Formats: sequence, C-alpha cells, structure tokens
Amino acid sequence: MESFVHLRKGTTPDRMHADLDGLKDDELGKGGFTGRTAQLYRVNDPMEYRAQGPLAPVDILCDGLKPTDATDADGAPLLLFSNPDCRIFLSRRCAEMPFHSRYIDGDVLSFVHKGSGLLETEFGPLRYREGDWVYIPKACTFRQIPDSETTLLMVESAEEFRVPPAGPLGRHFPFDPTKITVPEPEAHEGDGRDEYEVRLVHDGGPTSLFYRHHPLDVVGWQGDNFPFTFNIADYNVILSDTVHLPATVHLFMQATGVYIMNFLPKRAESAPGTETIPWYHRNTDYDEIAFFHGGEMYGVPMVPGLLSHAPQGVHHGAPEKMRERARSKAGQITEIGWTTIAVDTRRRLTPSPEVLAANLHAH
Repeated sequence: MESFVHLRKGTTPDRMHADLDGLKDDELGKGGFTGRTAQLYRVNDPMEYRAQGPLAPVDILCDGLKPTDATDADGAPLLLFSNPDCRIFLSRRCAEMPFHSRYIDGDVLSFVHKGSGLLETEFGPLRYREGDWVYIPKACTFRQIPDSETTLLMVESAEEFRVPPAGPLGRHFPFDPTKITVPEPEAHEGDGRDEYEVRLVHDGGPTSLFYRHHPLDVVGWQGDNFPFTFNIADYNVILSDTVHLPATVHLFMQATGVYIMNFLPKRAESAPGTETIPWYHRNTDYDEIAFFHGGEMYGVPMVPGLLSHAPQGVHHGAPEKMRERARSKAGQITEIGWTTIAVDTRRRLTPSPEVLAANLHAH
C-alpha cells in the first residue's frame, strides 16, 4: 500500500531529522529508504540491546582475515557473505596470478582498499589504484599482477551490474559514467609454455580449462559489455544543508537484489538543529554491509578495514556519544570525513564460518 497521506501523532519535532530535543530518531521503513516509512521518536537508545542468534550484527577487522591469496600466489579470495543474489569476497593478493581467472556465476565489482597493480584482461590491460572500483563482466578472462599486496572487497552478482536509473538529477549525478577508464586491446603472444590455465570460479568449483595458446589474444573489440575502473575521487557527492540525505542518494551501481553505495567526505549540514549523522534505522527490507575505507567523523578516526553487517530488521546506527559530539561541535566542524563503501542486499546474507569466528561481538 502506498499513500500520499502522512500522519503525525504524539510528540514529534517540527522538521524531519532535526530539533530532536533529546528524543531518539528511529526509522521503520520499506524499500530501503524509498518506500513507505515511519519515524518513531523514542525516549531510549534503540541500540541498547544484546543480540543472540543468527540475525545478530557482525563486526570484523578484515586485516585479521587470511584469504589464501595473501600468502600463496595460487590461492583464492575468502568468501565473507552470500545469498542467492550475490557473494562477497575479500582478496589480499600478494603475487601475480600464475593462472588466468574467469568468474562464471556473475559480474564482479571490486573496491581497491589498498594497493595498486595491473589487470590483464581479454579487452586489454587495466591499471588499478587505491580507491578504484574495478568492474569485470561475467565470464571475462583476466589475470591480476599486483605492484604490492592488494586488498579488494569483491561483490559477485548473479545478475548483471548496471548504472542506476538517472532519476530527477540526470544521467551524470552522482556517478558520471564518462569518468570510467576502459582498456585498449593488447593481444598477448605465447611465452613458450605448453598450456595456459584459465581457472573458472563458480559455485561448486573451481574448474580449470587448459589452452595451448595464450587466452588473452584479442586484437580488437566493440560493444557495450567491457571491464572498466572508476575512482571514488570522481564521484559527485550530493549535498543538503537542511537535512541529512538518505543512503539511496549515494547509489553507484546496482544488480537484482544488490545495491552499491559510496559514502564519501562532504560538507556537514549547516542549518541550525539539523542532525548531521544518519538516524537510527533497521532497514526492514535489506541487509547492510558497511566497509570502512578510512577517514574520520568529527575528529574521531574510522578504523580502516572494519566491516559491519547489519541484518534487516535489526537496529543499527552511530552510537549516541558520537551524536552528542556532533551536536556539540555544530558550527565548529564543517566537514564529515568518512569514506565508507556500502552493500545492501534484498535477501538475507549468510556469514561464512571465517566471518563468524572473527566477529568482534563474539569475543
């Protein structure tokens, strides 16, 4: 049911997400932040609970995880979370692949948290650096050659990733697709070996194909299905001075049941009384993954490599002490310095055993 009628009952502030006067702003909404919604103004902090069971929140430090590709050139990324629509991996590749790779179950969109290097692809070479998004189409053959250990947060979608609909802002905001880097073809000749392995990554795999010729032998290509890189420095942050905007305005790419967002440094909301930190919510229709790339909020450093999983229906949000600090610093600190990558999924995510073992709440 959708309605243009919005009711107001009991004690509420005059403005949305502003002038709370000690109340706790808690959203109960559908469709992420785009469907029917209710703001509940509470007396107590909704984060004051103890969780037990499979929908308990998860926080992990990715630096403590050990994908096999961190120590073995023949290794692989580590599965973190999965559902029927996507799989989320962590890679910390330390050495060039002695094989070529091909993801069979879907497109792969990877965020470069640390490191730089080269991807040799069928379409040509692609350099990557910290802060890049790297898009590899489903079944595209590639090989990674890191300059140094490279940390990637990888999202493999069952359906293709696509640019979100333009909406009222137009086709270039916040993501301007003309800023992507696209490879030029560069065919590889054989180096004398008898065969070349292409490792197929898939559910129930892997499978290896062995070619007698170099698999990257493409001399030209045309079409609209190709790999690319895009750096978050080229992402246009949407701002408002009078209200903190919902997460959906930061949408970067999407696939069926999977939404990728960039939360990047921005000017803090300046209107008096306006809350500058996202309100409490439980995102009833989506699981949320937040990966902290770096930065700070109101002088408090964010932990690089911290990854949080908030299951749908479970309250989450910044702690009350940070909200109080933001209010006390209003007018003094004019920038919000966060750099966070978010992945929302329509279906519940299942944490891997390695994630559950590393959960900071379990220790």
